[in-house]
Amino acid sequence: MERPSALDVVAGVDLTGKVCLVTGATSGLGRESARALAAAGAEVILTGRSPEALEATVAWIRESVPKASLTWVTMDLTSLASVRAAAQAVVDTTDAVHVLMNNAGVMFTPFERTDDGFELQLGTNHLGHFELTRLLTPRLQAAGGARVVNLSSGGHVMGDVDFDDLNWEQRPYDKFVAYGASKTANLLHMVGLEQRLRADGVHAFAVNPGAVATSLARHMSREDFSALKKYAAASTAAKGNPTDGMLDWTMPEQGAATQVWAAVSPDLDGRGSLYLEECAVSDDIQPYALDEARAHQLWEVSEKLCSHL
Repeated sequence: MERPSALDVVAGVDLTGKVCLVTGATSGLGRESARALAAAGAEVILTGRSPEALEATVAWIRESVPKASLTWVTMDLTSLASVRAAAQAVVDTTDAVHVLMNNAGVMFTPFERTDDGFELQLGTNHLGHFELTRLLTPRLQAAGGARVVNLSSGGHVMGDVDFDDLNWEQRPYDKFVAYGASKTANLLHMVGLEQRLRADGVHAFAVNPGAVATSLARHMSREDFSALKKYAAASTAAKGNPTDGMLDWTMPEQGAATQVWAAVSPDLDGRGSLYLEECAVSDDIQPYALDEARAHQLWEVSEKLCSHL
């Protein structure tokens, strides 16, 4: 059976009057998601690091959605100052945000630190989005029913959050474990959001888009792909499903379907703190990634890290 595309998911969906913000909207999953949401009539706010790439994305979306309602804000998730400036720009121009899609991310990067001293994968994938979401919370609450969609990954199995050495100051760096920890953090952030905001009608989801052919893998060597196959094989074998570890790659237009489904599906009305893949709720998740006590701990640590800068 052919996988649906993001545009297939929004067929018949009317988002007129809704505001959707997509981070990392200039390529891959973010660009496809932004186009689909715009095609459904939403006002879409695109974020990315490059003004030129944002302008090119606006032109690309309007080629297939001529009447798309689009605005853009530059934002670099590796700088909390940039995140705060972008959030303020959104707050100044928007009364409510109905969908916040925390899509942007990095994967298997060499050891680096963000402008604020965080390990790059945790800082980009989790802490930048944590601060953005925190600053936009009043606009989410004002929507009268909003959704936060965090892009996680099946790769969360590679690593849990190490609260004793969150920013890799004591351990030899392992880019696979660091990536897994950042994707686990995305899941724990979802749990924390649901705990705090569901009474206001804000619900949070985390998505595993699967193995998608995007520029996210630009840091990977041939050896890295071999190591990733071993992780995949070990993970599925642990569940009683022997495999050769080959990844089932898909294209961005299909890969973005689940995150768009998370944003628009009526099947998810009134629900939250759910892990989604293949446009369905999934239980293929490590228990530590849904642990409410760990989610609370990560929330408190993240608040302290962000507030000190």
